[in-house]
Amino acid sequence: MTDPERGSSSRPALSRCISVPADEFAARYWGSQPLLSPAAELDRGFDDLFSVAAVDELITRRGVRTPFIRMANEGSVLAASSYTAPGGFGAEIADQVSSDKVLAEFAGGATIVLQGLHRLWPPIIDFTRELIDDLGHPAQVNAYVTPPSSQGFDAHYDTHDVFVLQVSGEKHWRIHAPVLVDPLRSQPWDRHRGAVARAATGEPVIDAVLRPGDALYLPRGWIHSATALGATSVHLTVGMAAYTRADLVDALLREVGDNAALRGSLPLGIDLRDTEAIAPVVAQTIQALIETLQQTDASRPAAVLADRFDAATRAEPIAPLSTLEALATLDASTPVRWRASLPVRVTTIDDRVRIVGRAKTLSLPVEAEPAVRRLVAGGVVAPSELPGLDTESAVVVVRRLVREGFVVAPA
Repeated sequence: MTDPERGSSSRPALSRCISVPADEFAARYWGSQPLLSPAAELDRGFDDLFSVAAVDELITRRGVRTPFIRMANEGSVLAASSYTAPGGFGAEIADQVSSDKVLAEFAGGATIVLQGLHRLWPPIIDFTRELIDDLGHPAQVNAYVTPPSSQGFDAHYDTHDVFVLQVSGEKHWRIHAPVLVDPLRSQPWDRHRGAVARAATGEPVIDAVLRPGDALYLPRGWIHSATALGATSVHLTVGMAAYTRADLVDALLREVGDNAALRGSLPLGIDLRDTEAIAPVVAQTIQALIETLQQTDASRPAAVLADRFDAATRAEPIAPLSTLEALATLDASTPVRWRASLPVRVTTIDDRVRIVGRAKTLSLPVEAEPAVRRLVAGGVVAPSELPGLDTESAVVVVRRLVREGFVVAPA
């Protein structure tokens, strides 16, 4: 049931991970402060997303390869050869996971890291897509499986925000304030290894044991380390690559090519070591840059970041066989809906309505515009219920939208 005070109706996946309303999280914690959310204050745990049995299945039956698996022991990443082997006859692949080798390393205290679960494990695929819709930023999911009383990695910070979702076992987390606030991807923790190590010896901001169903949010830059306690610990780490104002600056700087003054060469023979000689050129360039940026429409840098977002994320998967089967029987009463996590722009030009999506653009007769907008608005609807078209035309339009991957027929 939706709890309106938690804000879960608008951001249901996010609300699974936080113990405060979504609006409060956005204003007070996002990109700013860590948040510890005990299981008792959350709607449900995370065992529907992942489990100990899922770990064993991925290692024993799924043919996982690097880089979807790696292992670490006391802060050091192990060589892939220590936990992978050739797949054997019919699967001559040199780096498939070896359950025997994984057992040996795990029994010796190594942590298993299952990476990219948002591309491997069905419940996490769906959850991650929904979370991306809630956040508006790309996200990915790894699982960390740590044997009792072991620590997989030294104290460090990440250059992306994370949710830690404890699935099973217990893990002791120590969180310290950043030595570098809001680090970019080009500013990893090992460039500040000494400062991080010193900060990790101080009084932690959070010193807590995560138990099954607990969640922890950490903005990028916050220093953390974790140790499994009396049993094997399994937790999910959701990494969120938040777009930053630095990314927006990069997008804005693409506009410099529109200004002839900024395209011009520097003076012939200029001595770049001579500050006095270069200063006027720098001043002129800054002024030209300011003029260019002031004239830039917000839609242009926004489009650059939107393209990046589309390249980094995926819409709801579509099943080719089931889709063709649905097309064969689709009629006026077949329930359909817009494909989840597939944003589009709907425009009309002359006598056509254009649907501009991530990977393709579809053009339909303008009479189909009300029906298209009704589908984009969301919810399940039958072709016979679509506005602006007679039943026969509605079926034709829906068939085309299903075939092109914009609309799905739920099983």
